[in-house]
Amino acid sequence: MKKLFVLVLCLAALSGLVFAEGQGEYPERDITNILVWGAGGGTDTCNRVVMAEMAKELGVNINVVNKPGGVAGSVGMSDAFSKEDDGYTICGLSESCVTSAVMGGFPERMNVWDFFIIGGSPDIVSVTPDAPYNTIEELISAAKANPGSIRAGASGAGSIHHLNLLALMNGTGAKFNYIPYDGSAPAQNAAMTGEISVVVTSAAEQAQLIRGGKLKPLGMLVPDDFTLAGKTIPTAFTAFPSLSEYLPISQAIGFAIKKTADESIKIKLRNAFTVAMNSDAVINFGKENFYILSGAYGEKANKVFDNLESNFGWTLKELGAAKVDPASLGIEKL
Repeated sequence: MKKLFVLVLCLAALSGLVFAEGQGEYPERDITNILVWGAGGGTDTCNRVVMAEMAKELGVNINVVNKPGGVAGSVGMSDAFSKEDDGYTICGLSESCVTSAVMGGFPERMNVWDFFIIGGSPDIVSVTPDAPYNTIEELISAAKANPGSIRAGASGAGSIHHLNLLALMNGTGAKFNYIPYDGSAPAQNAAMTGEISVVVTSAAEQAQLIRGGKLKPLGMLVPDDFTLAGKTIPTAFTAFPSLSEYLPISQAIGFAIKKTADESIKIKLRNAFTVAMNSDAVINFGKENFYILSGAYGEKANKVFDNLESNFGWTLKELGAAKVDPASLGIEKL
């Protein structure tokens, strides 16, 4: 009887040990990606493609939930940051979010996150097909002749597309009537409905509209020409060399997890991310949609965002658009 009792205790202890080990296995349930921009934009599309591949590796669903609004993604970032650091909530974001603090939105520095960078695409200045401008020079000339009369749309204040528009104005002396939207897709939709006549978003985001003749590209906001749909889009730097004082500003689309999350969770996500970024689905998506893929994570990705936070924050201050002095937030000018 005594032997039987001891055997039962041993089995109970063994089953408890197995349960304890299994209990710590991550992930045990679906993961939520709170995405700070609207559906259909570049950040949304990239995250959905990569999350689908990561889900296969992790063995659970990764549900992407759009939560746009606020300043530079502050509503979605604040919501994601309010969740537990257990790895079941990640935050889909982009480089534009680094301005949220200096714009008075997200109350934290970006160094509270660990980043995973999918990639990015260069910005284009385009107009609606019926707009009376066929070159970037004609558009800038018209904007200078009647300052503030031309409505130009881009994602929210402090976003990369807003910064590119600000840089275009400062580098050329033109003044547009900036209309902010909750992401690139809403800005482009506004161009389709005639709310605005100029839109600044990425090549990846505009590609289908340009192919379909629904947008007329006038200039790239990077130093080199760009080929899209068999046509060469000239760099705006040729007509306006002073743009080089403000541009280029590169995209960094991806997602983040709270820095305080356990290292074992981050390792699982890094492994799944690496597998996803090397999958045919993601590689082909990048090629077909004009994205330059990255795949950076850890210190390398965090350093990219440190530099972006400094660059964007101090650029906004110099352009007179920052609401909070980056120095007061401890953001060094790198």
